[in-house]
Amino acid sequence: MLNIVIYTSNYCPYCRRARALLDSKGVHYTILDVDANPRLWDEIIKRTGCDTVPQIFIGDRHVGGCDDLFDLERKGVLEPLLESLIPETLNR
Repeated sequence: MLNIVIYTSNYCPYCRRARALLDSKGVHYTILDVDANPRLWDEIIKRTGCDTVPQIFIGDRHVGGCDDLFDLERKGVLEPLLESLIPETLNR
């Protein structure tokens, strides 16, 4: 099943911006909170090669961080990508 996963921190303003954009699209997503589980940092590095949050996955696709997500939005790619997900992912 395709889904959206965000590695995030409560203290990160970029994480809040990325989540706000996804919230505005009405999609469900899974939050993996590095504050609650610091071992997730190792998982982030292994999956992405990055050591920053947010790190966003839409299905199997690693989107990247907040700027990358907003770049998809500016290019008009985000909405079609989200609409391609299984309907249960959408909150509409």
